[in-house]
Amino acid sequence: MSELRAIEAPFVAGGPSGVAVRDRLKNLAAADEQVLRLVGAHLGALACGDLKTRCADGLEHDNQTWAVRKRELTVLSSSRWAGAITKASHDQWALARRCQAAHIADLEAAIATIEHRLSLPVGEKGSRKGPGGYRSAQEWHAKSRRLRVLTDRLQREKADQQAGIVHIVRGGKRLARTRHHLDAAGLTETEWLQKWQAARWFLAADGESGKRYGNETIRITFDGEVSIRLPAPLVHLANAPHGRYILAARVAFAHRGTEWADRIEANRAVAYRIHLDVQRGRWYVTASWQIPPAPALPWRLRSPTG
Repeated sequence: MSELRAIEAPFVAGGPSGVAVRDRLKNLAAADEQVLRLVGAHLGALACGDLKTRCADGLEHDNQTWAVRKRELTVLSSSRWAGAITKASHDQWALARRCQAAHIADLEAAIATIEHRLSLPVGEKGSRKGPGGYRSAQEWHAKSRRLRVLTDRLQREKADQQAGIVHIVRGGKRLARTRHHLDAAGLTETEWLQKWQAARWFLAADGESGKRYGNETIRITFDGEVSIRLPAPLVHLANAPHGRYILAARVAFAHRGTEWADRIEANRAVAYRIHLDVQRGRWYVTASWQIPPAPALPWRLRSPTG
């Protein structure tokens, strides 16, 4: 008789840690789109340079080097834009490190499986506890060569991990590779370039509790008015006081709109991100905020009689 799978003890799953809602920026004027493109391209170039510097720092990064990067970016943008850019670079580097560790774990698991199957006689059947040998000598030979490839790759990944080296493509590796397969993707070179440029723009600002409407850099009021604090080189494009630019579009978050309104009324932090969907030719703004963790009640088993 086969063994039955053990049932784990019941537990309470944690709730979501954050919320993100999105709305379209409709009825944008031509001047609005031009300003968004200029700001996105300027800040995107700064973000690319800062990410390169952060990756070059590697494991030697500390608060002092972070302060130097932010100070240099402040001259070319603003203090808050510089903070958003440096934090995004730090988060990207940390995410790349986690992905690198996960990739190394996958390689080690694949190598262990192949080594186990190679150690078994050809044609030996597997069981529930483990796989058997390979079906033919030809497959055994192919997998032995595959083992060498994976071993070399694992050595390179571990060397990069120890040296603090990560590989990041700002704009996405998939989109970068699409440049070499435009026919298969159904894109022209111009269409791909538009997507690539839009993916590398930077139009995101973290919220700040205690500041007006929860965000000083990208601000959305109760009536949906969207305004952006322009970086220093583009202040001459401002159409409002204090170097701000007000868009003609109005925003109304249909999903969780009441919750969003409650947050900005209390001046609680709300992060915003503006991006362009090149394929549709539409601009969107995404609002996000964190949800404080709620204490999870322990799962208690009770008898049928209570």
